[in-house]
Amino acid sequence: MLLVIMSACCIGFAACNTKSPESKKVTTAIADSSKVQRFGMVTGLKPEKMEYYKKLHANAWPGVLKKIKESNIRNYSIYIQKIEGKYFLFSYFEYVGTDFKGDMAKMAADTTTQRWWKETDPTQTPLPEAKAQKQQWQNMEQVFHTN
Repeated sequence: MLLVIMSACCIGFAACNTKSPESKKVTTAIADSSKVQRFGMVTGLKPEKMEYYKKLHANAWPGVLKKIKESNIRNYSIYIQKIEGKYFLFSYFEYVGTDFKGDMAKMAADTTTQRWWKETDPTQTPLPEAKAQKQQWQNMEQVFHTN
């Protein structure tokens, strides 16, 4: 709600003061931030594979990192949490592109990414819903966000 109010105020200000280069920058920044799509995902982690998973990500392959960036993914993080004796991975990232499905298809077609997934997939235990969709990670519903 605050973002909507701020957007309306800034856009209104820009309309009243169209000669100000600063107002154009603010309006552009608001327009750009509205394009961000946030994703939270979860999957299981095999306890016997945890150290290997951490080691892989401590030294992520440059080609994988490059493809993530080329795929318009920003601010990507993965967390580990033990819940009732089981380990889970929680990921968060922001997508800033305009064709999520297309960008994800390009990433999936990338041979370096495919080799990376051959290393990481065996460390994970997909949740039942993800497994039914032949996915490693399950999307989570966003229930709150603030800047």
